[in-house]
Amino acid sequence: MYKHLFGPVPSRRLGMSLGVDLVPPKVCSYNCIYCECGKTTTPTAQRDEYVPVDEVLAELGRFLEENPAPDYITLSGSGEPTLNSRIGEVIRFIKSQSRDIPVAVLTNGSLLSDPKVRRELLPADLVLPSLDAATEATFRRMDRPVRAVRLNDCIQGLVDFRREFSGRIWVEVMLLAGYNDNPEDLARLREALVRIAPDRIQLNTLDRPGVLADLQAVSPETLERIREDWGLDHVEIIAAVARRQGPAYRRDTEAAILDTIARRPCTVEDLQGILGLHANEVNKYLGALESDGRVEPVRLARGVFYRLRRSEEVEPSGSGG
Repeated sequence: MYKHLFGPVPSRRLGMSLGVDLVPPKVCSYNCIYCECGKTTTPTAQRDEYVPVDEVLAELGRFLEENPAPDYITLSGSGEPTLNSRIGEVIRFIKSQSRDIPVAVLTNGSLLSDPKVRRELLPADLVLPSLDAATEATFRRMDRPVRAVRLNDCIQGLVDFRREFSGRIWVEVMLLAGYNDNPEDLARLREALVRIAPDRIQLNTLDRPGVLADLQAVSPETLERIREDWGLDHVEIIAAVARRQGPAYRRDTEAAILDTIARRPCTVEDLQGILGLHANEVNKYLGALESDGRVEPVRLARGVFYRLRRSEEVEPSGSGG
């Protein structure tokens, strides 16, 4: 059992990805309204060694010795990974142990205005920052950053990082109906993306319940229209389709989740505690089961719960209780 690693789990973008969690839940510089990991409990832009990196390196060394190589090792997890002040050491360690496994960093990009952070990410193979808004008002409304983070600094940080980084950059844009799908926001986003010049621009929309109730995804037709209207190279739509395609999930984990919620609806946090899984791993499985029509979310007073769909024939094993 690992404390700081999770997976490997199937990823729509990265195949079988081993996750490395460098901050506790939920330390982040943003409190995005759509985050499936829940609201930020420790909002900060202050860097620190939030989890013991020596422990992370020991777990990584053991995993690489004992397991087949994943498609990617991804620094992501419960919050913003660049907040960990030793992230550069983690990347260098992975590259020193196995140069054949590419390293990806999932980041909101809020700290890329710091030259030190940019330098620490240079050995990575792929960096996947997000950019949901190019107007300050929409940025504050949608991503809800800490006060110290300013949108113009984030965009300039991405521009500077593109100039310095020899690897690939894929920028993800999360589009929400009524938030950033209006002509002004889309035009400003396009301008910012032209400045950044990433290798890919990935359009996404709401897949599963976020922090706020009643958020609405934009339609597939709207995503396609935006892609065409922008007229930029390397724009792709990564929003989930009706049934996800990709590597098979572990059947024992899938069965454990179904068996648990057959007894009673559970939140992501409930399933974490019951099954001993990482939140990201639980979310991956729930996403696949939901797209297969086997589970469904329902928002109650304590949060978003997952229950079996009525058509799902799963009987809990044992006597329960």
